[in-house]
Amino acid sequence: QRSYDRFLNTKMNMSPYICGILMCVAAASAVDVWNLQQLEAAKRGNDLTINVRDIFVPAGQTLNFEFVKPGTTIVFRGRVTFGYKEWRGPLVILKGRNLKIKGGAGHIFDGEGRRWWDGTGTNSGKIKPYMFYVQLADSSVRGLTIKNSPAHTFAINDCNHISINNVMIDNRDGNRFGGHNTDGFDVAKSHRVIIANSTIYNQDDCLAINSGTDITFQRNKCIGGHGIAVAVGGYDVNEARNIVIRGCRCLQTKYGVRIKTLLNGRGIVKGVKIENILLKDVTDAGLLIIGNYLNSGPRGEPTGGIPIEDLTVNNVRGNVLAKGTNINVFVANARNWNWSSNIQGGQRRLPCKGIPNGLRIPCG
Repeated sequence: QRSYDRFLNTKMNMSPYICGILMCVAAASAVDVWNLQQLEAAKRGNDLTINVRDIFVPAGQTLNFEFVKPGTTIVFRGRVTFGYKEWRGPLVILKGRNLKIKGGAGHIFDGEGRRWWDGTGTNSGKIKPYMFYVQLADSSVRGLTIKNSPAHTFAINDCNHISINNVMIDNRDGNRFGGHNTDGFDVAKSHRVIIANSTIYNQDDCLAINSGTDITFQRNKCIGGHGIAVAVGGYDVNEARNIVIRGCRCLQTKYGVRIKTLLNGRGIVKGVKIENILLKDVTDAGLLIIGNYLNSGPRGEPTGGIPIEDLTVNNVRGNVLAKGTNINVFVANARNWNWSSNIQGGQRRLPCKGIPNGLRIPCG
């Protein structure tokens, strides 16, 4: 018995030293990165955390987090900047599985977009790079701050089961210096995506969903820009199902919420819920749902090759400026809609067409 007691006492007395060793091991499991060469070394290593400090990405190169080991946490802790070149980008790639990506205190991605901005966006003029390409699974992105994207900020493509939370996209300088096509979040071919609690200042869509399933955009604030859109047609996949847009605010945007399907396109939009949306001083249209969309603008009669089915509009409220339209619906082959809205102020009257039988929508 005495031998056993001595063993227990020895084990208990050693426990602080063991804990100290474990703490040292935990501390040693993080690596700091200050350049692209160190990032490549960190991806080959076994550290559980990669701390990205002040880092300059040379012109025409990408800050590439592809091939980071599953289970890694990536923390941005400094100022990330990029050299100037006319190219498509992206400037940053976030790609992998089971990753946690975080923004630390004081960090920023500064795209310095004014070097590219010329008022034409990605349509013409200078060739402008996308900011982030995201292809993640079972991962989270939280607390990032982005300023002055040259063009589209987040291209979210082929993602599955991810959350993006508490992101700040600040492209306000683009209002004065020719920013255009500075989309906040573009989502395509992705499933089980949540984007929440984020703020977007920009000069194009706050959110644009081109395809995917089970996508939720909630408690976000869109300021300036073109508001929130489900835009389907013209891609290799043209289906958007089970989309929830909830608890968002659109402030001084061109549009509130839009569903737009391509003229003569083929696909489906099914199960969209637009709930508890506040509009304030929207300029052109509060709710716009059209089936004759082209990039150059709506044209002709709506076509029904991409029907909008099982749509719910609930408690969409607020105001449109006098020269705008409160609500415009111009579709074909729509069915099974539910609608409750209170949008006022717009005095421009546009004809509505294709509203499902038995549903009353206060067009105009």
